[in-house]
Amino acid sequence: MKRAHIFRSSVTILYPLFLLFLTACGERGGDCLVEGKFKNINQGEFYIYSFETGQKDTIAVREGKFIYRTPANDTTVLLLLFPNFSELPIVTEPGGKVKIEGDVSHLKETEVTGTDYNEEMTAFRLQSNEMMPPEVKKMAKDYIMEHPKSALAPYLLRRYFILAVDADLNEAFELCGLMMKAKPNDVPMIQLYNRLKNVAKIGDNKKLPHFEAVDTKGKKVTDSLLNAKYNVITVWGSWNSDSQTIMRRLRTLQKDHPQDLKIISIALDTDSCEGKRILKRDSIEWQNICDGKLWDSPLLGTLGLAFVPDNIVTDAKGNIKGRSMKFEDIKKIVETP
Repeated sequence: MKRAHIFRSSVTILYPLFLLFLTACGERGGDCLVEGKFKNINQGEFYIYSFETGQKDTIAVREGKFIYRTPANDTTVLLLLFPNFSELPIVTEPGGKVKIEGDVSHLKETEVTGTDYNEEMTAFRLQSNEMMPPEVKKMAKDYIMEHPKSALAPYLLRRYFILAVDADLNEAFELCGLMMKAKPNDVPMIQLYNRLKNVAKIGDNKKLPHFEAVDTKGKKVTDSLLNAKYNVITVWGSWNSDSQTIMRRLRTLQKDHPQDLKIISIALDTDSCEGKRILKRDSIEWQNICDGKLWDSPLLGTLGLAFVPDNIVTDAKGNIKGRSMKFEDIKKIVETP
């Protein structure tokens, strides 16, 4: 059975609003070519970024079209980020070519063609649009278990088991282990497995581990500074809209409870300058750490933080009150008398 027929073929886009087209692999060498054409849009700018590296690039749209070429040494899932912060997963493959066509007024009818993986991914999204969240999660799990070697499996794991509102890290760890057995030499998969293992190991600790770091202004940051009634260490990235939303909501919560809440953020970017504009835009003034090492940051390993967004909540004595908490739950803790 061809991959393109595992799910119902057709094309749809999972997320609403200002979308676009994309995904194509290249012609020369391992380059991956991205071509797109969209109706009812003249010009604009989009970001494309990687889960693994946090690196991002800009795509310019002119007269409803764009062409984007990127090196591709392996089959990789990238995310196209639109002005409304919705995301479209695309699959880049060396030597392939993918074409995307659509209309911004009818984004669910956007057509992505050119490779089996992209057609399979869009078919998955089309089918998921007609399902309730638990059914979509089950479909993602079934796919991972049936196709642990697939290039789509890591994306589905993150999207539906790690970064989802109802994230289940224990189930994610089990599925990741299955995927790693299927691809024992896959370095990104090994790294993800180890991060999940660290979360499981450190998650049993009731005390915040001791740490020392330097923020983006050159000031020392240690666990001893987290001495308010409640404290939050939050992980974010300039390439991740969900994490930025949480930062803004935490800022508002801190304004309402200035004596009871302290916040430190850790930015997963390759350069500390990448997030400065966002911090200034959102009037965020607490200490921000960015060592440029992304997932290899020793601080993440020490604290058992593994994803974006992610967080740890502690009390004044360093007792951990929660990990990977939803904002609503953090707000409830802080506002409880």
